[in-house]
Amino acid sequence: MTQDNQQPSGPDLAKGIPSSALAEGDMLIGHVGSDDLLLVRKAGTVYAIEAHCSHYHGPLADGLVIGRTIRCPWHQACFDLATGEALVAPALSPLGCWDVSEQTGRIVVGAKRQPPPPEKTGAASQHVVIIGGGAAGFAAAEMLRRHGFAGSVTMVSSDNDAPVDRPNLSKDYLAGSAPEEWVPLRNDDWYRDNAITLRLKSEATALDPRAREIGLGDGSTIHYDKLLLATGSEPVRLDLPGFGQPHVHTLRSLADCRAVIAQAQGARHAVVIGASFIGLETAAALRARDIEVHVVAPEKRPLERVFGPQLGDFVRALHEEHGVRFHLEDGVTGIDGQRVALKSGGTIDAELVVVGVGVRPRLALAEKAGLAIDRGVSVNEFLETSVADIYAAGDIARWPDPLTGESIRVEHWVVAERQGQTAALNMLGRRTPFRAVPFFWSQHYDVPINYVGHAEQWDAIDIDGDVRQRDCVVRYRRAGKVLAVASIYRDIDSLKAAAEMERQMSGPA
Repeated sequence: MTQDNQQPSGPDLAKGIPSSALAEGDMLIGHVGSDDLLLVRKAGTVYAIEAHCSHYHGPLADGLVIGRTIRCPWHQACFDLATGEALVAPALSPLGCWDVSEQTGRIVVGAKRQPPPPEKTGAASQHVVIIGGGAAGFAAAEMLRRHGFAGSVTMVSSDNDAPVDRPNLSKDYLAGSAPEEWVPLRNDDWYRDNAITLRLKSEATALDPRAREIGLGDGSTIHYDKLLLATGSEPVRLDLPGFGQPHVHTLRSLADCRAVIAQAQGARHAVVIGASFIGLETAAALRARDIEVHVVAPEKRPLERVFGPQLGDFVRALHEEHGVRFHLEDGVTGIDGQRVALKSGGTIDAELVVVGVGVRPRLALAEKAGLAIDRGVSVNEFLETSVADIYAAGDIARWPDPLTGESIRVEHWVVAERQGQTAALNMLGRRTPFRAVPFFWSQHYDVPINYVGHAEQWDAIDIDGDVRQRDCVVRYRRAGKVLAVASIYRDIDSLKAAAEMERQMSGPA
């Protein structure tokens, strides 16, 4: 649909356009009624789909067509041109598709198609249990029902709230530019309509693989036929004087974010401890609320470990342009009332303190159950753990990376979603290897930084364009091989980099 009462774009496709207006490989925006559509000609076939991504409404006309798929330029969601299915997270909802006819030199768009109901699969007596209410857990539950799983699905989450769009918690929602109704991934009716039992405020405390039982904190047990461990991560907390005060917060859950927002209402000064992605996005969000923000971190440059020195310097300068004050190569020794004490001496006034010094994977349940652990839960290419019928996905999973042949663990939202989707397919017997290219985006004021691949170490950084002008592609190489690519306002280059890594993954690592 068009947004904010805007007029629909382009020609009226119900009336048709000349076939010559859409060459092979081209895209064209038009409309049918009030719906904006995108026409795509690929391999001689013309497709008509919604023109905007179902995730954050990204313009698909600026995306990339590969085979029978189209990829969103903003966050690299992927859709089937023929069916509209959201093949790859972060988009979960399908796009609308329309009938197309081409004859006597004209392309005419007809009626909107109704998607067929999924065919039922699996025995109704089967029970899939998902431990975790984050990205991986929700994506797995959604994928099970999308593919017609006929059995029972139970999600066990220690959170107070149903699964939320966590990236928003440190971005627009925290900044006050997005309403809370945008934050839940689905409303309560969706869980009821899809027969998904959601057990909130429930802690899984024991796992018995032989009995196939999960023990909960309230003393009850749940039997499973197949189990997905998606317990995620928890914020690192600092054991220093004053960190238990009510104005000191971590930021992980919706409850955490509400608490930070409530504290921000009357705050004039804030200290963010840690120059992590969460820390810096929080700093930007608090500056949008006109709060003075100080960032304290031990690093020489923010985000240098992930982005390298050039982008690290750029990120610092960008935040300083917006009034953030950095105290780098420094730390906090304690908080006395509303004064934060620094290792270097001196104090900073702060009515609000947010700790963003990283997270650690929640491995206790898997460790106690005897699953193979290697700085995470070890899984194979199908996301299977060392115990039959138990899968792991998201922040806790360490899997074989087909691009490098190394075992990696990645703490990114989109990676967790895509792993949850793959785990669900494998629980349905599809034997689908996980070969998605890692991807994340980070928003700093009006500057988005997209990152594809995974480079824990590199020996060369190539820069195409100008970082300071916010127009660049940064490639991270090791032994001549591109392992990761960061970009600013070069969405097509980012999509092409991900596609090339996918191509390499399809062959030997």
